Amino acid sequence: MSEKKLRSGYTTGSCAAAAAKAALMMLLTGEDINNVSIVTPKGPVYNAEIVNIIKSSDNREVTCSVIKDGGDDPDVTTGAYINVTVRKSDKEGIFIDGGEGVGRVTKPGLDQPIGAAAINSVPRKMIRENLEEVLRDIRPGGQRGLEVIVSVTGGEEIAAKTFNPMLGIVGGISILGTTGIVEPMSDSAIVETIRTHVRVKKAEGKEILLAAPGNYGITFLSERYMLEDGNAVMTSNFVYDAVRIALEEGFKKMLFVGHIGKLVKVAGGIKNTHSRYGDHRMEILSDIAEMYEKSGGERNKAGSKAQSASGGSIRAELSECVMTDEAVRIITEKGLADKVFPRMAELIKKNMEEWAGGKVQIEVIVFSNEYTELVSTDKAHEYIEKL
Repeated sequence: MSEKKLRSGYTTGSCAAAAAKAALMMLLTGEDINNVSIVTPKGPVYNAEIVNIIKSSDNREVTCSVIKDGGDDPDVTTGAYINVTVRKSDKEGIFIDGGEGVGRVTKPGLDQPIGAAAINSVPRKMIRENLEEVLRDIRPGGQRGLEVIVSVTGGEEIAAKTFNPMLGIVGGISILGTTGIVEPMSDSAIVETIRTHVRVKKAEGKEILLAAPGNYGITFLSERYMLEDGNAVMTSNFVYDAVRIALEEGFKKMLFVGHIGKLVKVAGGIKNTHSRYGDHRMEILSDIAEMYEKSGGERNKAGSKAQSASGGSIRAELSECVMTDEAVRIITEKGLADKVFPRMAELIKKNMEEWAGGKVQIEVIVFSNEYTELVSTDKAHEYIEKL
């Protein structure tokens, strides 16, 4: 049986452009508009349902809404009401701003300047072009001044579940979208979020880019080194992409912090740590551990006894492990921890620096169960002190 094709959705930018178009049409004609169509930047036509129509008694403004449909993408903004108010202005031109539930930019390096509403450039362009089209079709040579306010019902609460707080966008969500279309489970969208966060760090003047795959790394940095959440860029599984972005955005130094369950994959040269690209955690650890086991290593007595009792090779024991924390226990009991984990860290560093073409100096900290630091490369702690 073939897999079900996931349904695409529409960005908050598309929703805002559709609502703005409908509001202006109602403002100029006085008629209710319950559906409107716009052409998205990617090409497909978006047929949007218009709800919550409110007309002012003096016929100078109309407010209406479009309910965000993210398709089959697990987007926290799906179901949100994207509201747009269009009002007549005596000042010529189209002026776009954000209202309640739309964030404000407080840090440099983002698509919009500090103080502006977090309505990105493509959605602004979409709104402006659709309004200009309506003016040409309905009122050529007539009303030329418009104020457009985009708001989002419950936007501040929704934003708490997004990257906005880390990016320095306060008070609500961003109005986003470069294509107008939401692609389900889009890797490219995640990579662009990482790039945006890296640019913010560069604009803040950071010399060392601190990165971690996810919440485990953020919690470790907070508990172990008292670093606040916003210090680190979250890369998810996109380790290779994060390294390349760091290079492209001009960073010369990077500190990558993560759980062994993720980073051991990088030691094996795996660029994306998602399980769909393969696991191989135990194989990679076994390859390293077996090298020291066969060479005799510097095992302690407890380690020698543990191996005798097990009656098998370390590869056989590690192959039975489901979790890397269990593998850490076995490697430690065999007296190989002081060899295996430093070698793993060296390989992580080596692979990441090769992905950056040798132009970014990368240090690594790896932790294991209950956020215990397992190993770090030579200058990792020096980098921590400079953050």
